[in-house]
Amino acid sequence: MTIPYMPDPSDILSAFQFAPRYDVAVASRRGSGLLQRPENQDNFVVIDFAGHACHLVDGVPRHTSLPGWPAGHGRLAVLDGMGGHGHGREAAEAVAAGLLTIPPCHSAAELGRHLDRLHADLQRHFAFEAGARPGTTLTMLELPEGRAPLLYHVGDSRLYEIGPAGAVPLTVDHVPATAAALGGRIGESAWWRQVHGAHSPQIAQAFILGNAFSNPAQLSDPLFELTPLNLPSWLCTLPDRRALELRDDASYLLASDGFWSCAHPDRFVGRWPELLAGAPEAASKVARLFEEIETAPPDGLHADNLTALLLRPLNGHADETALPDS
Repeated sequence: MTIPYMPDPSDILSAFQFAPRYDVAVASRRGSGLLQRPENQDNFVVIDFAGHACHLVDGVPRHTSLPGWPAGHGRLAVLDGMGGHGHGREAAEAVAAGLLTIPPCHSAAELGRHLDRLHADLQRHFAFEAGARPGTTLTMLELPEGRAPLLYHVGDSRLYEIGPAGAVPLTVDHVPATAAALGGRIGESAWWRQVHGAHSPQIAQAFILGNAFSNPAQLSDPLFELTPLNLPSWLCTLPDRRALELRDDASYLLASDGFWSCAHPDRFVGRWPELLAGAPEAASKVARLFEEIETAPPDGLHADNLTALLLRPLNGHADETALPDS
């Protein structure tokens, strides 16, 4: 007997204050259908223009107010804790909580300095835990008032621009294939085939965990920033830390890799533009993503946590000014 899919929008959060610039919605689940993980090791952070903050604690949204948060400044993030290293949920929760303590930032350099400090502090914190050091991805957007959004990226969660040009990745996965590309061992077509045409759970860098880019033979403590100076020419427009120009006719999706943990991820991702085109609001777009993976899952879908945070620029407010880093 086939059990019909019953949409449950109750976990889609969208009552945030980002007007008149953006429409924002987010949802996070343990998995899809019968493919459920024992716990949700993903997390997210939303801080809206009124200083209202939301993140997950024990898998449940916690809402708080941040005193002194400047009006018109926002912050969005998606995190995917690495349970294979132990304490994956705790690692993602610790970083999410840490993001609530970082002051509003106005340049990619400033944001990077605060997050590098948080990374080092949490490494020291988890050094006393039993077992291997945990890690988490962190893909985030800082939304300064009157300036272009700032991207900060570590791991293999992604930021997609979904619009007339299709579903275009705006981040580079921190995975072994990227390490091979940095070392000149594979080229553009092989990299795209390995990263976007297939899926592997291996990772080369994560927040708290450290990086295997600088020395593939060992895990190094610091984070290794991918920049135009070390990326191959065909990826050099996608550094980890940069200002973004948003389009009014596109939506921007921060998501964990549960959405493309399947046999042919590029085929499933390729369905997203048409899927989202008829949904007018951020909440309805997020609902359609979850409904699609429930009712028409891609071939070979793995059991994994699913988090989708979608930002939709409102007409006339996407084109902010990108100012120099300081």
